[in-house]
Order: sequence, then C-alpha cells, then structure tokens
Amino acid sequence: MDAEPIVLGLETSCDETSAAVLRGERELLGHIILSQDEHELYGGVVPEIAARAHLRVVGDVVDGALRQAGLGLEDVDLFGVTAGPGLIGALLVGVSWAKAAAYALDRPLIGVHHMEAHLFSVSLEDAEAQPPFVALLVSGGHTLLLWVPEWGRYRLLGATRDDAAGEAFDKVAKILGLGYPGGPEIQRVAGDGDPAAHAFPRPMLASTQRPGDDDYYAFSFSGLKTAVLTRVRELERAGTLARETANLAASFQAAAVDVLVAKTMRAVEQTGCRRVLIGGGVAASRALRSALGDAIGGHGSLYHPRLRLATDNGAMIARAALFRHRRGERAPLDLTARADLPFPGLESP
Repeated sequence: MDAEPIVLGLETSCDETSAAVLRGERELLGHIILSQDEHELYGGVVPEIAARAHLRVVGDVVDGALRQAGLGLEDVDLFGVTAGPGLIGALLVGVSWAKAAAYALDRPLIGVHHMEAHLFSVSLEDAEAQPPFVALLVSGGHTLLLWVPEWGRYRLLGATRDDAAGEAFDKVAKILGLGYPGGPEIQRVAGDGDPAAHAFPRPMLASTQRPGDDDYYAFSFSGLKTAVLTRVRELERAGTLARETANLAASFQAAAVDVLVAKTMRAVEQTGCRRVLIGGGVAASRALRSALGDAIGGHGSLYHPRLRLATDNGAMIARAALFRHRRGERAPLDLTARADLPFPGLESP
C-alpha cells in the first residue's frame, strides 16, 4: 500500500499567514497561523499592509510548520496554495512562494479556492463531516448557502447581495467602538446584553417568501448595519449610548443569526437533508452554532470547525489540495492569483 502523501498547504488570502503539513486526509503534523494585529489600528484590513506582512513572514511560517512536523521541504509530496478569492496582493505572496517551491522540487502544485477549503476544514477533525449536507459558509468576505450532494459538486442556493455576514459584524463593532475583528468583540459584549432590547430588522426574510422567489435564499446585511448606525446616533443624541452598547450588540447579533438560521433551515426543508455544515470565521460564533443546533434538533446533525480551523488556515488548504490532486488536477506553473476566482464545480440554482 502506498504511503499517504505529505501535503503542504499555504494560506495568504487576507490577514493570516498560515502553513500546514498534512499527511493523508486528517493527520495534521504541523500547523502555524500568524495573524496580523496591525490592522486593529484601522478597524479593518488594509490590503497593502497585509501583502507586505505576508511577504515578511511567509518563509518563517512555512519553516515553523515543517519543524513541528519534523520534516524538511524536500519531504513534501504536494503543494497547495490559496489562489483566490481574496486580496490580490496578499494572494500573490502565497502563490509566488508555492510556485517557486513546486518548481524547485519538481512537485505537483494545486491552486485552491479559499471557500471550497472552508468546506473541508470540518472534515479534518470529524470523519462524519462528509456530504451530503447543506453548507453555510460565512466569513468576512462571503456568505454562501450551498447544497453539497458530494465533494466537488456544489449547488449555489443563495448568497449575500451586499455586505457579507463577517463584514457586517466588523462594521457594527466599529460603529459601537469595539475592537477588530468584530465577531469575537460583538460576542463578548453581547453576553451582557438583552437581544430583544432593540427591534432591528431581519433583512430579506419574510413569511411571504416562497421557494422559487429570487430572494428566498438570498442574504443582505447592509440594511441591518444601517439600522444599528441609526439607533446609535439616536442614543448618542440622548446621551444614553454607553449604557446601551451591550444591548445593541446583543440585538444586532440576534438579528444576524436569525437570518442565517432561517435561510439555512429553508434549505434543509427543501433538500430534505438534516445534515448542516457551517464554515468560515463566523462559524466560530457560539450564538450561531447554538441557534442552528436548536433548529436542526435531535433528528439532524450540525458540523462546525473548532476556532482554530474556522479562521483562515493552511490545514484546510492542504486538505482541499489533496482532494483536487486525487481527481488528477495539477496547476501549471503560470498559475496566478485571482481576487474573483470562480467556485469550482458550482452549479447555479
């Protein structure tokens, strides 16, 4: 029996530089995730700063993952790298490094779609997290609802029409004077608040919607963000904002989670599949996981990554690269990064 391949996965799509060494489908030998704290000063990711930070540390991050694994670069059988979507300058750092390594060692190279990799992140630790399932991918740049009958086949049910869920959390946290990234900050402050204190809207969610309507599965968070901003200005004028911050955070979080859960459960009912997987940074939200678990109930299954694998990471890139490699795929050495890289195997509704 052939030995399981050693895969090195490299992720540089936004503000985490991460490398992982994976043997086979689930044996994670080394994994480094280095976050760029400097963006907190600006309340969001600055693309040029992100790219330069990746360039400074990418070699050290790869070396660290290899040291954890007790291996050298020459022991790697396959290189996988995020080719998109993401910040183009940041992506190019990882793609350039991986192309050089693959060429120097004459190893196969796989360009990985960042959001497909988030689907694989859960299976790294849970062997049961396999299709078929309904998938909710929620991150700073994307909100996607998918039907996944098998790996490599994805039917797009709905997507955000404006702000992604994670982006909305970041913007609301900034409006409330909280830190970055916004998701953990909103969650922390919301724990002391009343989720019913402020009646924020549930955008694009109405009882009159029916399957087949173009907004049945679609998301929109821009209006919710604006509603929070309007309420904050009202409270500022009244001089009561400080004591309402926790209530505002809790009410916003409840509204966003309600929409995400309701749309996901629509997909569950329509597909007849009570297996749900959530991925992306917002999958770390305890409120979202709890609400989805309650909605699915004891007759279904909810799969979600632990915190380290919910954020952008090299392990999920390595796992997705292995899948694509087993299908006979191999990237040419003129592979380039694309900020708008299409989702592979995606079927429109």
